[in-house]
Amino acid sequence: MTMSGGFVSLVGAGPGDPDLLTLRAVDRLRSADLVLHDGLVPAAVLALAGAAECVSVARRVGEKRLSQQDVCGLMVAAARMGQRVVRLKSGDPFVFGRGGEEVHALIEAGIPFEVVPGLSTAIAAPTLAGIPVTHRGVSSGLLVVSGHAPEAWAPLLGAIPPGAATVVVLMGKRTRGDIAAFLIERGWPAGTPAAVVVDASHETQQVWTGDLLALAGSLEIGGDDRPAVIVIGEVVTAAAMPHEVTAILAEEHTWQSMTIRQP
Repeated sequence: MTMSGGFVSLVGAGPGDPDLLTLRAVDRLRSADLVLHDGLVPAAVLALAGAAECVSVARRVGEKRLSQQDVCGLMVAAARMGQRVVRLKSGDPFVFGRGGEEVHALIEAGIPFEVVPGLSTAIAAPTLAGIPVTHRGVSSGLLVVSGHAPEAWAPLLGAIPPGAATVVVLMGKRTRGDIAAFLIERGWPAGTPAAVVVDASHETQQVWTGDLLALAGSLEIGGDDRPAVIVIGEVVTAAAMPHEVTAILAEEHTWQSMTIRQP
């Protein structure tokens, strides 16, 4: 796509590893004039933006927070000046990324835009830990909830029978004890397998595994400021061991190399 004049791209940065960006995401970063990025987007991804101005619009706890209206205003103002703007979000723009709100703001302002999907950490983090979020004979459904407050997760978790689906919780490291207690009170066995994946796709990635009862206890991985994804359900026991995952990936790369060399 050739773009001229002001334009906004809402881009998903995935879980953080630049190798997991889509080709379109990389192209938009390289051609951007301005990148408005989330606080969790790593420097290695921002480096792809080259000479673009990179501005953090983080709204994390403890930081000076911009309102959603402020962020939308920055996008609109820059686009009206003729800039190519990338609104760079961790994961996917439409999975707890408030991308829908930004799209509405751009439509109301008459700004041309596009949405470039990214790998949601809801799927990527368990996968990178070797955990299949669905598994034949174990789980045929997936429920993704935001863990930041009870009003976000309680209605949904309270609506499904115990063990009926894999539960993935984003932004729930601080509230994991409340979530675990809630599920146990509603009939989920205290021994239901659980996992926490911290810093998915980064060199600092750590994985904790246990059960619902232990989930509420002290987890000595990462700090409260590190992004974490919680997985609850029997699929955790179906996780591939790290060496098995490595072996599978090595076989795939070998097969791909052989295929490329075919006449």
